[in-house]
Amino acid sequence: MDDTSRTAPKITQEMINLFDDYTHLSLDRRRFMDNLAKLTGSMGAATIVAAMMAPSVKAQGLVAEDDARLTTADVTYPGAKGEMKGYLAYPSEGGPFGAVIVVHENRGLNAHIKDVARRMALEGFLVIAPDFLSDLGGTPADEEAARPLFQQLSQTDVVANGIATIAWLKQHEKSNGKVGAMGFCWGGGTVNNLATQAPDLLAAVAYYGGQPNPEAVAAIKARVLAHYGGLDERINAGIPEFEAALKAAGTDYQIFVYEGANHAFNNDTSAARYDKAAADLAWSRTVGLFKEVLS
Repeated sequence: MDDTSRTAPKITQEMINLFDDYTHLSLDRRRFMDNLAKLTGSMGAATIVAAMMAPSVKAQGLVAEDDARLTTADVTYPGAKGEMKGYLAYPSEGGPFGAVIVVHENRGLNAHIKDVARRMALEGFLVIAPDFLSDLGGTPADEEAARPLFQQLSQTDVVANGIATIAWLKQHEKSNGKVGAMGFCWGGGTVNNLATQAPDLLAAVAYYGGQPNPEAVAAIKARVLAHYGGLDERINAGIPEFEAALKAAGTDYQIFVYEGANHAFNNDTSAARYDKAAADLAWSRTVGLFKEVLS
């Protein structure tokens, strides 16, 4: 054990909740650090804890960028109003494949989401991870600069770009014409909203995503799969109304709550919140649905 692991402050659930409020609600760095310092006892300790909770931009990922089993590329394609940027990945051999859209968190199209795209491609799918900040110039290198940009996006434009992405994937030479989508955090909410307006979407998988307007749920044609962390009280407050709407509409759905897991439990670049057991189980369920619906 090194000196850092012996001296690192203990991260409490209250600290994690404060971090989630900061990254999703307030975006006020100074207030977040001041409140975190009160919990940790000093600004020095708060700085260490904040770094431990934040995703690491240096994380290696689970699938190498040059994995010979995959073909990958940065691509552009027509969006609703302009050019969309994205990261494409698919098996180097075989095809056509079922197609999957991977929608990023509120940090934009970063190295982690590209890694998730490669993971899904290895499961036998044509995968596109769109950059939903394309209309604003694309995801900036600084993730702190990316978060405020999401407040400038209109949900109408986001959904329209999602629909354009489905259309592009359906006609891709490596696609079998069947499209599903998965998203995380902001991306989970985006997938839920997209499902209410995209009848061509066959499967919608949301990881700890905000729920759509209950009145719009009846329009969903996709199979719905929703994953939630049991400790994620902010997002989970919307589950009962969402499930009631799904039941009333007769939607084919599954909702899973992973007890003891936090918001962002799938993000392996954030050691404080990553829950491998929950992430692996949710992943297996997601892949199972896509293989059933998109094959």
